[in-house]
Amino acid sequence: MTIRTDAPKRKPYLGVQMEGPIASWYDRSTRGRIPEFVRTAEEVATWLPAGSRVLEVAPGPGFLAIELAKRGYSVTGIDISRSFVEIAGRNARDAGVTIDFRRGDVARMPFADDSFDFVVCVAAFKNFPDPVTALDEVHRVLRPGGSASIQDLRKEATDPEIAAEVRGMNQGRVNTFITKWIFRTALLRAAYRTEAVDRLAARSRFGYGRITTKGVGFDLRLAKR
Repeated sequence: MTIRTDAPKRKPYLGVQMEGPIASWYDRSTRGRIPEFVRTAEEVATWLPAGSRVLEVAPGPGFLAIELAKRGYSVTGIDISRSFVEIAGRNARDAGVTIDFRRGDVARMPFADDSFDFVVCVAAFKNFPDPVTALDEVHRVLRPGGSASIQDLRKEATDPEIAAEVRGMNQGRVNTFITKWIFRTALLRAAYRTEAVDRLAARSRFGYGRITTKGVGFDLRLAKR
């Protein structure tokens, strides 16, 4: 008889996969999603006062962080990829905004307790080797009353939903093919089902999270009491 537990297996470190040419390719291919990052930043701006301290975990090329900085937030980004820290810094300078991008591990973030008003993480949660520890660290660096948004791919996303998501990235023909292949062969394999995400949130210091779904993804909203 197979006994099922709620504890996920520890995932391997994936940072090495997002260095050098891979990071540069991701930077180029993600530019088609800038309108999506604009919409996310505009949504945040409807309820988070300008001047608030925002941390983006795993910002990659930094496009969402840049949009948040344009709206008057004090933004910090932490990424385990050296290449992404360099690329994001260059993109921020090109956009005319100042963002503190640092290299670091979400499981051991180099920030004091109660440092940020809002933490956001997009498309990286599935890659964290220890997701509960990552959520605990997010909880630690949030000030009391602060909140977080963890957005990522749902394991149950269907082929039509993936096709629609990739079309919305406005990539060229070759990149569209490559991105669909990556979704189906790598990303879905690493992704969590929404019920698993709910269990992870319950095991963390947050104790509870509210999940909404849209398209291929989920948005886990968390609050530090």
